[in-house]
Amino acid sequence: MKSRRIFLQKASLSALAFTALPAFSNAKNFTVRKEDKILRVAIMGLGSYGTRVAEAMKESKRARLVGVISGTPSKVTDWQSKYGIPDKNCYNYENFDQIKDNPDIDAVYVITPNALHKDQVIRVAKAGKHVICEKPMAINAKDGQAMVDACKAAGVQLLIGYRMHFEANTLEAIRMRKSGELGEVKFFQGLSGFVIGDPTQWRLNPKLSGGGAMMDIGIYSINGARYMLGEEPIWVTAQETKTDPVKFKEGIDETIQFQMGFPSGAVASCLSTYAMNGLDKFFLNGSKGWVEMQPSTGYGPIKGTTSIGPLELPHVTHQAVQMDRMAAILFDGAKPEVPVNGEEGVKDMKIIDAIFAAVKSGKRVSLT
Repeated sequence: MKSRRIFLQKASLSALAFTALPAFSNAKNFTVRKEDKILRVAIMGLGSYGTRVAEAMKESKRARLVGVISGTPSKVTDWQSKYGIPDKNCYNYENFDQIKDNPDIDAVYVITPNALHKDQVIRVAKAGKHVICEKPMAINAKDGQAMVDACKAAGVQLLIGYRMHFEANTLEAIRMRKSGELGEVKFFQGLSGFVIGDPTQWRLNPKLSGGGAMMDIGIYSINGARYMLGEEPIWVTAQETKTDPVKFKEGIDETIQFQMGFPSGAVASCLSTYAMNGLDKFFLNGSKGWVEMQPSTGYGPIKGTTSIGPLELPHVTHQAVQMDRMAAILFDGAKPEVPVNGEEGVKDMKIIDAIFAAVKSGKRVSLT
């Protein structure tokens, strides 16, 4: 029974990916044709996540790290040595507009503090390069829309770093919901949280982060509710709890519980926190079945179970799959099962704006 379940998962996921996006296939079997273009990427922001992306791209079949942008010369030197990056592909935050004259770079992956994304993405777009921006795409929906508009005006594409949109078990859960296997889906629960450390880090600086746990990890439950339910919320309510006003100063949320309502009548109940460990769980409940994923959004492996058996499709490094799929989107016009474009990012930002407004007012906030 277990082997049959795994076979059916693989077969259904492959069919789903092929139907939605011919250039995509099961991550394990992803192949590159001779005529497929390789996406040549410069990473902006050489911190811990930038390093994770760089390491993952060693496994990518259609993406290659070719450049860096950083305000720290020593990091640039280290990355040059480690990844074989030539001097001509190295820039700082003052001169990176010059990438417009560099034909060896196709796209820039912006992995800097949230509040810097808007200006940096717009500058990259004006330089004529495609942009991949880490989530959250901005500190509010207004800035996010400005980024979308700037990229459209420049004739380049803007993608958001939604790695979970390409993760195999996540796609299988979505397939189950779309196929009707779960029946009428009416409830989603998303729990996102950990105990944050260093109080001096940029994530706890409201001028750089634009918020606290909600911006960092709460966005996973927001985005997850949308793709797991397959709907856009029409209202939100939210309540904030703050036990340490020194560490979590004004503008930095410690814990927010929030609820979302959807057109079908489905509801989502979520928690975002910087004060509790071990919270990385999605639960989707329908009239015929359910899906539970824990961990649901970590770097993997993603683990889950359903009312008819386990979710145990093979783990492939998320960022490696993401970059391969994004190459197909940028070069082949491929369409992912769950969008990763700038408009998708703005939708999440509108919900975050509404959640903050609901916390402040104590009232339900409409999204329509």
